[in-house]
Amino acid sequence: MTTILKLDFLPCDLNKYIHAMNSNRFAGAKIKREDTEAVYWACQTQGLQPIKGRVHIDFLWRVKNKRKDPDNISYSKKSILDGLVMAHVLDNDGWDDISSFTDSFLIGSEGVTVTIQQL
Repeated sequence: MTTILKLDFLPCDLNKYIHAMNSNRFAGAKIKREDTEAVYWACQTQGLQPIKGRVHIDFLWRVKNKRKDPDNISYSKKSILDGLVMAHVLDNDGWDDISSFTDSFLIGSEGVTVTIQQL
């Protein structure tokens, strides 16, 4: 079984999150919460169904330009996974549930496509 989540936005990158946490720890928590909730609502809107068992997840990150490093961008998979758990698409995001990840990057319109393959 394969499930696809398409987001037309990129959650907060690592540099922005660190800057927020250094400014005010509540600001960082707010960013994380807002990103997680946005993913939750995207799951609800797209009608994603629960997936049982271990999965492999492929992230296709689309960015406008090469100004941010790939590792800075892919940090936001934390918010995406938490949103998938909040939406009950995944039971959890721990060792028993996630087998592996892959990250790919393209220049174009911003967003991320998350492809979840049940193993």
